[in-house]
Amino acid sequence: MVVAASLVVVAGAVTGVLAAFDDGGRTSDEAGPPEVPASPRLAPLPAVPASSAPANTASASPSPSPSPSARRTTTPTPAKPAEKREQRTAVAGRLYRHPDSQVLEWVRSHTGDPRHAVIASRIAEQPAAVWFADYSPDTVTARVAAVTSGGAALGRVPVVVPYAIPGRDCGGHSLGGAPGLDAYDAWIDRFAAGLGSGEVIVVLEPDSVAQAECLSAGERADRFASLARAGRVLKAANPRARVYFDAGHSGWNAPGKQAAWLRQAGAASPESSDGIFSNVSNFHTTADEVAYDRRVLDALGGPAGLGAVIDTSRNGNGAPADGEWCDPAGRGLGRTPTLSTGEARIDAYLWVKLPGESDGCKGRPGTFTASYAYDLASS
Repeated sequence: MVVAASLVVVAGAVTGVLAAFDDGGRTSDEAGPPEVPASPRLAPLPAVPASSAPANTASASPSPSPSPSARRTTTPTPAKPAEKREQRTAVAGRLYRHPDSQVLEWVRSHTGDPRHAVIASRIAEQPAAVWFADYSPDTVTARVAAVTSGGAALGRVPVVVPYAIPGRDCGGHSLGGAPGLDAYDAWIDRFAAGLGSGEVIVVLEPDSVAQAECLSAGERADRFASLARAGRVLKAANPRARVYFDAGHSGWNAPGKQAAWLRQAGAASPESSDGIFSNVSNFHTTADEVAYDRRVLDALGGPAGLGAVIDTSRNGNGAPADGEWCDPAGRGLGRTPTLSTGEARIDAYLWVKLPGESDGCKGRPGTFTASYAYDLASS
């Protein structure tokens, strides 16, 4: 998985918020999973320093990787008529920091650690995406609602990541997801029911398009049909939701190839999509991603309002020359999360992957490791 954008091992709750490992063998370098109440604690955000930010990943027991169903047809979900966006429509407000995460748990529990001040100010205080990486249809609506209502109560914009597509990660470290595409479609319906009515950014299924090479042509077509449906469902449930589709990153697929797949997945349609995302859990420079995303958008076509969001959480020093993706040394925090990039067609810089949550080499996959976080924040 040299080119894969994300590394997440399925978690039993909200990724980026919980890691579903037991306490056996945990050292003071790792955070334990915090308790997440039914609705988030609405603590005021502290002042945000101008130097860093967090984002993503949760973990749990890996489950067998199901195969997408054979070619199938799905009943289209009625969607509200899409508004044509001829002009760029910026998301208003500021990004939301959910008050329960692995880094915040570590900060609360290790006030005497000499790394505390750096990790607290440069990582824990930043707004980050919240991942939903487990297939739990009975609870997903309430858990999504806890995040979106928390953001709405503070007038902030949450970033949520549905990550349950069947056969994800081609059976690699992040295998798992829903047991089939019909089940996934139903899970997305329940996910969408928690989006509320406020502004929210949805980073839809990292790797689901860029890593589709491992699927057969029929499986790929079925997956893309489900992704297009997911975009329609999410936007119909909350017209203020902004939904972005997987563009991989600048070191992966050529822009034309990526755009062709994205078009099949509904990313060019305003009833499904607000554009694309790139660099999730990867390290490519912001400048490279801006250039790449614009090329993908040009090749994609669609309304002028389509834009891109970029994960800048760990790209401060760029990608390693050898292409290493698993907790590579010498990386650093990237630009802080913002909805005001100053770049045409770039809607936001986000921290989708939470700095310090391991890819599996510096710690157990998906767990927050203070030594890794400190290295990133100090580089």
